[in-house]
Amino acid sequence: MASADLREELNCSICLNVFTDPVMLRCGHNFCMDCIKVVLESQEKCGTYSCPGCREPFLERPALHINIALRNIAEHFSIVPEGEVGGVSCTYCIHSPVPAVKSCVHCEASLCMAHLRVHVKSPEHVLIEPTSSLDTRKCPAHKRILEYYCAKDSACICVSCKLIGSHKEHDVGPLKEASMKKMNMLMNHLQGLISRKKESDTRIQDLQDHMTKVEESATDITKRVENLFKEIKGKLDVLEQTVLSEVTRQKEEISLIVTDLLYHLEFEKDSLTKKIFHFQTLCRETDPLIILQDQETFQVIPGKGAQRYVGNLDEGRISLPLIKGATHIMSRVKQSIYLQPQSEILLDEGTAGNSVVVSEDKKMASFVSGEQNGAPPAINHLNSHQVLSVTNFSSGRHYWEVETSKTGTLKIGMAYPSIIRRGDNSRLGNNNKSWCLRRFNSEYFMVHAGKLLQIPFKESSQNFGVYLDYEAGSLSFYALCDPIKLLHTFTTKFTEPLHAAISVRKGFVKIRG
Repeated sequence: MASADLREELNCSICLNVFTDPVMLRCGHNFCMDCIKVVLESQEKCGTYSCPGCREPFLERPALHINIALRNIAEHFSIVPEGEVGGVSCTYCIHSPVPAVKSCVHCEASLCMAHLRVHVKSPEHVLIEPTSSLDTRKCPAHKRILEYYCAKDSACICVSCKLIGSHKEHDVGPLKEASMKKMNMLMNHLQGLISRKKESDTRIQDLQDHMTKVEESATDITKRVENLFKEIKGKLDVLEQTVLSEVTRQKEEISLIVTDLLYHLEFEKDSLTKKIFHFQTLCRETDPLIILQDQETFQVIPGKGAQRYVGNLDEGRISLPLIKGATHIMSRVKQSIYLQPQSEILLDEGTAGNSVVVSEDKKMASFVSGEQNGAPPAINHLNSHQVLSVTNFSSGRHYWEVETSKTGTLKIGMAYPSIIRRGDNSRLGNNNKSWCLRRFNSEYFMVHAGKLLQIPFKESSQNFGVYLDYEAGSLSFYALCDPIKLLHTFTTKFTEPLHAAISVRKGFVKIRG
């Protein structure tokens, strides 16, 4: 077993045979002289050299010097006897097995070191590494050594096949030459595979790094959302108690008034009951003197309970703290998701095309058929259907919403101020300076640099949202239906401030807020 292990150490990792004229590179790995030359010649085309074993790079093509000690070991290495680890024995040592060091293809025999010294040295006696499958080295038709290669039939042939056989008209060359050509092809292919593997490794690492970032971001967002909801719940509890306390206070205040009124009214009622009974008794009296001498006949009973006003609950004093508290909580929510305070987006009439009318509040763009006037458009005006906003964003996270007409062709998006102002390429999305959502015949498309991506969105929605994360280089479009649907996210590196951009061909687009 130790012998077999040692033999493995004497095999070239390129040709997988025992070393022939082994050379050692600077990194310590050994290869056959011819094998490493083929590798270095293939690497020379790329301008870089490296060890086929460990891939250590070399600035220059390494000098090749035969490792004499390793060559002597390889030449004199004895293969284990037949019967042990697949060894090959000498054909002529019939009394006791002796390991073969070479096999002769011509003689179809394996030779030990002693028989090799006296073996015929003529060219037809081709010596190879010891093998028990010598029959595969000869032509099955002519029983001659396979010395040539037919490129047309991709077959190894003998000299008879070349001269008188079916291959005599074909492109035939020596085996070694054909082998070297194939070796070059294999090495080129190997370099390509190695390059692709490196690309795959890089891509895998990039994806793993990206997934790690996504997981870290998800963990961070989850923690922030949990803390946010905990904070919101706490504030809502406080707000609930504040509002309910006000309801209870008003109820108790009114209750005190009503209780006091009830007390006085009950007292008044009792007095009236007694007065009624007295009058009824007096009315039944027949003695004139008693009737005339009665002092309570016209005495007035004070009606205190009827003089006081009883109001209702003051819903204004209940609603105002509720609205104020809810507004404060929503403001906190926006801050927590890192949305910068909403800048008021106003449309710039100075950029509006002649087919666009901007409303007085600068919030709505409407289409008008034909041009508004016969004058040529100003130099800063856009294509006739488009308009930009005065407001622009060069950092941070921002969100804005629009309301659209039920029908009409329109575009909603963002653009650089350097967008060209004339020609087909000036239209939103038809250039690399604008990004937009396009609605056409009830179908939706995302457009940038002249490329259209159809969005499978069929729901009915007239309201859309645009979310910009400038530093992250992302621009997202949402349909504000129930539930909210992400239509698409553009990813790029922004290089200029971004303006809100609108294009209308029939209908209108109104900026909310």
